[in-house]
Amino acid sequence: MRVGSALAKKEAQERAQCPLCYAEVEGTLRSHIIKVHGEEALARAVLADRERGVSDPEIGRRYGISFGTLEQIATEAYGANVSVRERPKRIKRWHPQSFRLETTTVWSFKQRGDWATHDGRYRGNWSPYIPRNIILRYSKPGETVLDYFVGGGTTAIEAELLGRRCIARDINPEAIRLTRENLQFAPPRLLPGEGLELPLYEPEISVGDARDLSGIPDGSVDLICAHPPYAGIIKYSSRIPGDLSALSVQDFLAAMREVAEESLRVLKPGGKCAILIGDARKAKHVVPIGFETIRVFLDAGFILRELVIKRQHNCRTTGFWYTRSLQYNFLLLAHEYLPIFEKPLVKRVEEPRAVWDYALPRQVTLARVPKIKEEDLETTTVWVFSADRLDAEVRRNLLRRFAVDGEAFAEVQFHGDAPAFTPPLTSTVRLLFVRSPERETEDTFTGYRGAIKRLIAQEGLLLPSGGFLVLEAKDFHVGNRLVPAGLLLWEDMSYQPDFSLKEVVIVASEEPPNGGFEGQLDIAHRYLLVYRKAGAKIQRRRQGV
Repeated sequence: MRVGSALAKKEAQERAQCPLCYAEVEGTLRSHIIKVHGEEALARAVLADRERGVSDPEIGRRYGISFGTLEQIATEAYGANVSVRERPKRIKRWHPQSFRLETTTVWSFKQRGDWATHDGRYRGNWSPYIPRNIILRYSKPGETVLDYFVGGGTTAIEAELLGRRCIARDINPEAIRLTRENLQFAPPRLLPGEGLELPLYEPEISVGDARDLSGIPDGSVDLICAHPPYAGIIKYSSRIPGDLSALSVQDFLAAMREVAEESLRVLKPGGKCAILIGDARKAKHVVPIGFETIRVFLDAGFILRELVIKRQHNCRTTGFWYTRSLQYNFLLLAHEYLPIFEKPLVKRVEEPRAVWDYALPRQVTLARVPKIKEEDLETTTVWVFSADRLDAEVRRNLLRRFAVDGEAFAEVQFHGDAPAFTPPLTSTVRLLFVRSPERETEDTFTGYRGAIKRLIAQEGLLLPSGGFLVLEAKDFHVGNRLVPAGLLLWEDMSYQPDFSLKEVVIVASEEPPNGGFEGQLDIAHRYLLVYRKAGAKIQRRRQGV
């Protein structure tokens, strides 16, 4: 008997024996079921509701359990973090309708994608639009795509649909079972709109550890396309040794160093490696796992070709969470990073760190914070505005969240037309907003980094304890590589112990650029790195006083 059917039968028997267990009385069900029938009965009731399609929030309210507890119940019952055990639907179409390749660095898919056998039952799996874009842009029919965190098989499905060979691995045997189940189809060979008859290749599917790809020969893979589980955000298995989703942040990064080294080994020179990774939050401060993972791959010897921002939807908070977002001053994480790395054709020589021996000229605006209405403030880490009001909305949201009505704030703009000398700030400001140069080049960015270092050394004391420093950054291309300005500024700030990273905000326009050029994506985003100055007690502790 299948798990879903067995659960439903068992739950029906218990419902008949004790109707009170299933009365929709908030706050009473969990304690009553556990007291009368035990923990196993609670798990069966929860899973039976999931199989019937009851939403996770409703299950949490009905049984008084957290989302983490709900996921733990599912993972222990099914062996993987899935919403339901059985595949819920038949194939309606083989390819997405009206599909177009992404041309900018901000990717936003309001609909997850449900063609072929794709579905959302595997928790945290990525939208099939992501591997489809990556595979079509960075590989050719007949080439080999590797996904060593295959999960429910999203990448493997897309590889087969698009005529690529695929090596699909996962450390969880249940994930491999799901992948095999989702690949039980015979797709058409003609790609819609292209007129191309594609070859068909059965993916090679097996249990394996991404840190040990010893069964794959050196230089045999054309493209790596993977979405790793990271640092305890979502647990993907129950007690499987080596599962990265169960590791702490530092242990996860150490594991990803091994993954990066193996990835570099198996890729062909010029091959690409795309990794989707996100951040976490601890004590109302962001933990920049994305930046740290990118650094791990760069240190392993990769070149960064592109850095895409994947926007998450259905994250905007309203009502209760809107009030909490303002009251406790936090933003809901609504973005992930999709770096596209390349294995260099020749061994990459480590580039020297920038020497900050000069600073760009600057222009300073000092003003008082006006009274700002609270309605329609942004509550997530992705801020998208129309081009004509973008700067004004960014400023309004920063002032409302990180400044105080009536107190002083300063906005610093660095650019070549600014006066050669601007007197330093002499009054205390609650918020210091530092704008990046209008046009980034290697020279202007080096000067910008030097200017920030000088500003903090000379005027950082004007920020009181609890004050905020906001640094704007824009990635830019130099030849065929991308300079990750946000990552580099964050690394610079790691040498400033009095400042802690509060938020990483992504800002974009509703009217993105027209499209990429010479095979590159148009950069359509910028970063706001929001730092909080430590209180006097923390500063003394860091100084050993």
